[in-house]
Amino acid sequence: MTQPTFGLNELNQGFVVAIQLEANPGKEERLATSLQELIGPTMAELGVKLFLPYRSQTDAKLFFVYELYVNEAGWAAHQQTSHFKAFVDEMVPRLARRERVPFVPFARI
Repeated sequence: MTQPTFGLNELNQGFVVAIQLEANPGKEERLATSLQELIGPTMAELGVKLFLPYRSQTDAKLFFVYELYVNEAGWAAHQQTSHFKAFVDEMVPRLARRERVPFVPFARI
């Protein structure tokens, strides 16, 4: 399924979740692979606008994920998918830290 293209104003509308992940020593590459594998099925969800994982260039165990949903219900639906649950089951025990912070837009572009 191909996601629609969004303009800047549409990207500023929705529900954002900023996630910081820190892999346990020796688990960095597995986390990188798991995040890469999560992109396709997550982007295919109707409530998802963007799912963008990033990796620190200065510390290979640190990752940042930017998730943009149509609304909070889209985030809730994502957390019920089999691919998300499989990721959590596999990766959370391999993480030293997981921080998820939700945001909503407040400024108009």
